[in-house]
Amino acid sequence: MAENDLEIVDNSGKKKKLMLIIGIVVLLAGGAGAYFFLMGGETAPEVTDTASETVTDGAAAAGGATQGTALYVQLPRPFVFNVAGASRDRMVQIRVQLMVRGEANQGLALRHIPLIEGSLLATFSASNADELITATGKEELKNKALIELQNAMLDVVGSVVVAEVLFTGFVMQ
Repeated sequence: MAENDLEIVDNSGKKKKLMLIIGIVVLLAGGAGAYFFLMGGETAPEVTDTASETVTDGAAAAGGATQGTALYVQLPRPFVFNVAGASRDRMVQIRVQLMVRGEANQGLALRHIPLIEGSLLATFSASNADELITATGKEELKNKALIELQNAMLDVVGSVVVAEVLFTGFVMQ
């Protein structure tokens, strides 16, 4: 009978280890494949600097500064002023940056900050609170401020210095 006795071997532990190793290999291969698929093989798209482009004829015809790199001049203090409204007066705070074209215009804008602040404050304080509540009212105020500022700079400097007036902060209480 000893010849017919078969030895029983428990292979379940080896199967579990083998399945665990295969699972880890599949996860690593999948991760490597995903990495190469998403990250490798492609070149990065070229990024163009739109700020260094020159102004086209349409912008020059609109009365802006003619050509050059777009540079931004941040005014040192926010404008704080009162405006009248139909129901009550309101206090407004506006932070402004100016877009100029070229380093020469940037230097002129920095040199004439008091003139710029005075012109903008006069334009801002002449507005109405009911108009400033709407988005179109704010846009009209920016356009009016740009025109008034360009006229003031044209009288003093003799050229258009500021291409655009940008509101970077607008609070009305």
